[in-house]
Amino acid sequence: MPDRLPWPEYFMRIAHLVAQRSTCTRRAVGAIAVRGKRILATGYNGVPTNIAHCEEVGCIRDKLKIPSGERHELCRGLHAEQNVIIQAATHHLDLTGCDIYCTTKPCILCTKMLINCEVRNIYFSQNYPDELSEQMLEEAGVNYVFMEGDFS
Repeated sequence: MPDRLPWPEYFMRIAHLVAQRSTCTRRAVGAIAVRGKRILATGYNGVPTNIAHCEEVGCIRDKLKIPSGERHELCRGLHAEQNVIIQAATHHLDLTGCDIYCTTKPCILCTKMLINCEVRNIYFSQNYPDELSEQMLEEAGVNYVFMEGDFS
């Protein structure tokens, strides 16, 4: 039998696959919610349903020269983690105690939402400079783990 992928690597590879659906022109991000080795919901960053994609109309943040990590409210899109939460809610799934696998470390906005969902662990494979996010995760007792490797 060939070597099998360990569960964390398996789920992170799926998060990277999900990111390929992203319509963001700046950064493709994917996220999945997992409980008991079962995927509950997936999400990628992009605009809401029935809204023109940034690929079609241009990125507001690029036009305004807004640096990454600032002024999140000036964006047409939702973050991958936000879409995971929305998908779970749409299908009446509770995320309490689940693990989140993200291609990129969650920003402060998503961190606060994930804390309120009472997730247990957040795994990510690309760093994102947000000290407040880390402080709040630590204060809330949410474990966050950087996973090294090529997950594509």
